[in-house]
Amino acid sequence: MKRVGILTSGGDCQGLNAAIRGVAKGLYQEFGKDVEIYGIKDGYKGLIFGEYKKMAESDFSGILTLGGTLLGTSRQPFKTMRVIDENSVDKVKSMKENYKKMKLDCLVILGGNGTQKTANLLREEGLNVIHLPKTIDNDIWGTDVTFGFHSAVEIATNVIDCIHTTATSHGRVFIVEVMGHKVGWLTLSAGIAGGADVILLPEIPYDIDKVAKCLNDRIKRGKKFSILAVAEGAISKEEAALSKKERKKARENFPHPSIVYRIAEELSEKIDNEIRVCVPGHFQRGGSPCAYDRVLCTRLGATAARFIKEKTFGVMVGMVNGQCTPVPLENVAGKLKSVPVDCDEIKAARQIGISFGD
Repeated sequence: MKRVGILTSGGDCQGLNAAIRGVAKGLYQEFGKDVEIYGIKDGYKGLIFGEYKKMAESDFSGILTLGGTLLGTSRQPFKTMRVIDENSVDKVKSMKENYKKMKLDCLVILGGNGTQKTANLLREEGLNVIHLPKTIDNDIWGTDVTFGFHSAVEIATNVIDCIHTTATSHGRVFIVEVMGHKVGWLTLSAGIAGGADVILLPEIPYDIDKVAKCLNDRIKRGKKFSILAVAEGAISKEEAALSKKERKKARENFPHPSIVYRIAEELSEKIDNEIRVCVPGHFQRGGSPCAYDRVLCTRLGATAARFIKEKTFGVMVGMVNGQCTPVPLENVAGKLKSVPVDCDEIKAARQIGISFGD
């Protein structure tokens, strides 16, 4: 009898349930009745405190289109995993003990970068693990795409589409804040797809005067409105010149709710247009997965089931050149996939006149 655990960790996103379903249905196909699946509640928290339940085959029906995660999730920072907390809980020891208590042959872990680092830690501790790459940021090294990304792009693009009509009607400048603290994949894709005039990314520090010039040039050409797609982690050239420690301190004393409000304030002194801010926030992580993500999740989940049968452990199921590929966790854990400043998407955007504020 094969015994497999599944958990979802970190921020939620579209496709988690679809991926869980893919794993489960794949396992039932591979092993028939000779498999038991244990759902671990609320991510690594459930593994630490032994909160899990044996799943029935019926639990995985009707969840392909369901947003969120039926198992629940939580954030357990990797940097604290080996720290004994105030309640004397040894997290790593507890996770190993509960893995053994469930008599698992493998633990399938769905999550982003922090989740992946802990998955690699468990691999180093001798547990059989398989990681499925989940994040709307698309920033996991070693895979061409993560599930949740395309669904979030659809939502962020729809927001920009809707903003276009009111911006056009009133002749205003709208600044749309798109999720992405460290990387700008989501902002870049949604900005291009939504027809933004300016796209500001963490990877390309902006000059507010050049942003203003772009907007003023549009006004001179008779364009009464403009759309800015701004990643929440966008930084100015002045901030980019600071050390990481100095930048963190500056953001701690930030007088604005987020970067888009500062940009709006600065631009109001440089352009003769009404400026409005739109922050869709967690809308971008919610709702049903798009068709692309449903297919991707099914492929990744089914491949994870096959890897379990083949005893291919200690890997992420990556999508590489259109193929589901085992990627060793030790080679990718902790690495961030940023937007290359000379990538084709940015080149194409520049060629049609989109400004990146540089």
